[in-house]
Amino acid sequence: MELSYQSIRTANQAREADDMRTESRRRNLLILIFHHLMEAGYVDAASALEQDTNVCFRRFEVCDNIDLDTVLMEYESYYFIKFQRYPKLTKKLPEPGWREPTEFGLNVSPIIRNGAGEGQMKKEPLLKPLSAFIGMNSEMRDLAAVISRDIYLQNPAVRWDDIIGLQAAKRLVKEAVVYPIKYPQLFTGILSPWKGLLLYGPPGTGKTLLAKAVATECNTTFFNISASSIVSKWRGDSEKLVRVLFELARYHAPSTIFLDELESVMSQRGTGGGGEHEGSRRMKTELLVQMDGLAQSDDLVFVLAASNLPWELDHAMLRRLEKRIMVGLPSGNARQAMVSHWLPPLSCTGGVELRTELAYEMIAQATEGYSGSDIRLVCKEAAMRPVRKIFDALESHQQGSCNMPVIHLETVTTDDFLEVIAHTKPSARNLIDKYTAWETQYESV
Repeated sequence: MELSYQSIRTANQAREADDMRTESRRRNLLILIFHHLMEAGYVDAASALEQDTNVCFRRFEVCDNIDLDTVLMEYESYYFIKFQRYPKLTKKLPEPGWREPTEFGLNVSPIIRNGAGEGQMKKEPLLKPLSAFIGMNSEMRDLAAVISRDIYLQNPAVRWDDIIGLQAAKRLVKEAVVYPIKYPQLFTGILSPWKGLLLYGPPGTGKTLLAKAVATECNTTFFNISASSIVSKWRGDSEKLVRVLFELARYHAPSTIFLDELESVMSQRGTGGGGEHEGSRRMKTELLVQMDGLAQSDDLVFVLAASNLPWELDHAMLRRLEKRIMVGLPSGNARQAMVSHWLPPLSCTGGVELRTELAYEMIAQATEGYSGSDIRLVCKEAAMRPVRKIFDALESHQQGSCNMPVIHLETVTTDDFLEVIAHTKPSARNLIDKYTAWETQYESV
């Protein structure tokens, strides 16, 4: 009977010890998570964890030889040695109402060429919390929250290969943004990465499209900045917004600041007979100061600017934009590729087949002087010609009748396309000489 009592007591002690180890493991895991959140700057999340568990984790300190990253790496190493592959720790749940695309279903990733579109979504960037943005007072934190709304979190789904032509511009953007991050050991000393690049040229030639490719392909925090982002009606706020912009870019480095329509915020100073507003001069000066300091730092922060009117830019800004490349009108081969992309021999629009019989080489010659957006507009207008012919039948059809005629679109021919070209003129052909003259004087490639 005594042995039986002893075995019961031993089993109970073993169970209590196991419960204590389980409770200690749970508490240690929460402590590791808490300190990991604090070190990563997620102060609000760490405080919420402490409040939910009703435990003061600040009374505990993680030992020097352990942290959550070390635990994860040790587990991955153990798993790899045992199974010869790394473990899959997380997986993304499907969104409500989402289904896998099928062969006859909706195309969820169309190719984009000099136009807008949607594609496969990439992983959302994990941004640092603003609560860890130290060194700023409450006013600066509020301005940082304003600038943070211009961080581009969506995926434009524009790949380098989706952009027809512009080989020189794509190469320079890769050299300035992509390669310093991929091969940092090569960009030291005199080969330190460039800090600024200006894309200029006629509207509709692909400057903003190159910026979208940067946001898609480059693993950087992308700031999409326009005049409304850094110009404020309150005295002194514009230059503060510029300063906070660059501080945030360094905080989220590696990052890219895209300044679209640069001439709207960096026109030449001292012009107009002294009519420039004092606030505008201060904002421009702060922008120049921040870019000059950026060139002297090792932060992976790059400024990508685009302008349709480069001759209106301030010369001090041109000096800070070390690379200046003209994005000109597309070549004949590029125009032919664009037309064949937008109007292939057979396509489907709204479940209706659209057929074309086009002499692509002839059309490419006829569209000389057209920009990429002009060519897309011409292709859209040509595709509308057979659609307009069926409007009368659709409008005269009685509502609720079951005798709806089957829709057959006529074939789009080369003559249709040439007639559209005769009534759709290019938008910037007359400015080419002015761009070429400016390129001769200020080019830096």
